Amino acid sequence: MNDTKIGLSTRMIRFKHILLSLLLSVIFFLVFCFIALHAYIAWVLSYPTVAPLYSNPKLAKEMDYENVVFPSISGEQNLNGWYIPAENSVRTIVFSHGYGANREESWIPMYDLAHYAHNLDFNVLMFDYGFASQTSKEVATGGKEEKEQLLGAIQLAKQKGAKQIVVWGFSMGAGTALQAGLETNDVDAMILDSTFLLEPDTLYHNIKNQIDLPRHPSLEILELLFPILNGTSLDQIPYTEVKKNNYPFPTLFIHGTQDDKAPYPIAEKIAANQTHPDSDSWIVEGSHHELIFREHPREYLRRVSTFLGKLPSPNSSVPE
Repeated sequence: MNDTKIGLSTRMIRFKHILLSLLLSVIFFLVFCFIALHAYIAWVLSYPTVAPLYSNPKLAKEMDYENVVFPSISGEQNLNGWYIPAENSVRTIVFSHGYGANREESWIPMYDLAHYAHNLDFNVLMFDYGFASQTSKEVATGGKEEKEQLLGAIQLAKQKGAKQIVVWGFSMGAGTALQAGLETNDVDAMILDSTFLLEPDTLYHNIKNQIDLPRHPSLEILELLFPILNGTSLDQIPYTEVKKNNYPFPTLFIHGTQDDKAPYPIAEKIAANQTHPDSDSWIVEGSHHELIFREHPREYLRRVSTFLGKLPSPNSSVPE
């Protein structure tokens, strides 16, 4: 009987060890899957799928243009774009497109706005950020590298003779413009449509729109993964400084209350900090992310025209 009890006890201990091993294996597998899911999310965010260019200013709107290649201000990347000259103009609008798009950004639609700006006697610069490059695709960094690229575009506009530069940004391109505005004195005004600023709140907001993950530890895992996958941590995005900064140039904020990617209170907060007398904001009831021009085209252009009309006139002649 003692031998039987000892045998049963030994089998029970073995069974418990096997059960514990299985339980730990399941836990480790679930943890691995949870981390792998976040790695996939971080990878997709870092390497967005961007459609190829399908047209050009001449085909789309009968605007003459030249292909341009220029370096980011850091010299790390070369960017490609189109420069659309307006005769004898020293005013230039630089378009700053959004995440997951290229310089055409058809859903806005960008060609229509470029044509409108050109008819107002602005030179127009349309370019691709590195993550949208047709030749040497770069990683998306939420504005860290894109800011350097936008500053390179602004430098090109100056080299082309611009004495007045307006940055017209959309979504993350608008958030990137605000980051660039912290570092340059060469911008005279900004128009910011559906401003997306990469910070923990907006990052989690967009993830939760796609998959219901817990805020913690999801944000902490992603913050660990981003530097590995794209060389950028959220701490390198100056979102706190942008949200409290009072920019020295006039800024027009345009945002919809039904924006499901960039909550409009963030744009309201940044707009409220601006004290320039010509700064303004238009929060559009019921409008959606980057679709405000499509939804309210006449009012959109009226407000943009009024805003641009308040800018002081630069020298009307192109320097020799």
